[in-house]
Amino acid sequence: MPEPMPSARRIASGIDQLDRILGGLLIGDNVLWYDDTGSLVWPFCFNLIQASQTQNKTLIYVSFDRSPRSLLEKLGPLAENPSLTILDCFTWGKGEGSDVFLKFYYEARPDWPCRIIRVDDPKRVSQVMDVIYGLISTSDEDVRLVFESITGMQELWGSEDQFLSFYAHSCPRLYELNTVAYWIIVKEAHSSKLRARINQIAQVAIELSIKRGTTFLNILKADRRGTENLHRPFKYWTKESAVSFEDEAGASGKLEFGHRLKELRSKRGFSQGELARLVGVTPSTISQVESNLIYPSLPALVKMAEVLSVDVSSFFQKGAPAQKIVFSSADSLAIKLPDIPGDVVTAHILTPVVFDAKVVLYLLEIKPGKRLSRHFFGHKGEEIGYLLSGRLEMTVSSTVHKMKTGNTVHLSAQSPSQWVNPGPGVARLLWLSTG
Repeated sequence: MPEPMPSARRIASGIDQLDRILGGLLIGDNVLWYDDTGSLVWPFCFNLIQASQTQNKTLIYVSFDRSPRSLLEKLGPLAENPSLTILDCFTWGKGEGSDVFLKFYYEARPDWPCRIIRVDDPKRVSQVMDVIYGLISTSDEDVRLVFESITGMQELWGSEDQFLSFYAHSCPRLYELNTVAYWIIVKEAHSSKLRARINQIAQVAIELSIKRGTTFLNILKADRRGTENLHRPFKYWTKESAVSFEDEAGASGKLEFGHRLKELRSKRGFSQGELARLVGVTPSTISQVESNLIYPSLPALVKMAEVLSVDVSSFFQKGAPAQKIVFSSADSLAIKLPDIPGDVVTAHILTPVVFDAKVVLYLLEIKPGKRLSRHFFGHKGEEIGYLLSGRLEMTVSSTVHKMKTGNTVHLSAQSPSQWVNPGPGVARLLWLSTG
């Protein structure tokens, strides 16, 4: 594993295998994320935010590309945390101060746990810098930041030179202020000259790409670490917020306990805090177990298996027994859909949680007269749905699609922003996800 310099303090990215490949995130890191499609980096940001909240660290999400309402929906339960600050550079930026976006501030919940700050002149680079450094100065500990995105900044500011001036001043300053910053960039949207200049300044540069349907992570630069993993593509997969690398099973085929626990917990739809409460331990304990920093006690291990409805052996062995190819209704399991009330949608996973497949089959039931202002899942890949009974209205890119019994829906690049069951009965939807 790459070793940092002894004086560097390492923190968790929230993805233990990434930490091993990279040698950990180090205080002071400015991390460039080159995203081939513009949608690959989200699970990595999600896990950094979640890890930061577990450690009670301040995280500032600087948004140039999403309205506050859209970002809150994207963050889901992560927004329910006072350690998160959203810096809204969208409303008076790309949103141009439209009433469509300003009404959020008149209608927003006054008791929303996270902090939302609107920048009223984000086209002025100096104002953005003043607000960011003003927030950092109020924290006594290291701060984490996510900049979404370099592409959005350049589009708003009008030139590469404007962004480069901001970036060249910010990175050294953020380094000295003991922060860790994620900078997101759509690779092909920028010149090779800009990419070369920002690479030179950043401490870490990571490329995410898709080749023939497979996602790869490639470390282009990693200061203060070893060089053995540079320019070596690592194959990985994502499902919801979970990130899995090809070599996580190791030569023996056995999984590390922490990764397996995280995988099974995510399939059931539990947050770390919810699992901790049900098992009778602290959220910090679950976080440390999933990071393979500690192992649970035997009573906690047994309780975890009970809560997740699996055998204890499932934590140490990946996949259902090879000889079993037919599963009965008894193998299905009710799951929680994150941040979706059970009186709106109920869900069952029809493929057992211990069964590892490239596709996952769900049965979703949407109650009559109910409206859901988001998709059922964090959309990461191809999805297909078949309406077994009832009626549904699905909104994709502002277009409402009406579905009736027997209709099929196929999603590849877009995610629904709303589902409505107009009634009169329950809508039963068979849903196949490959993401």
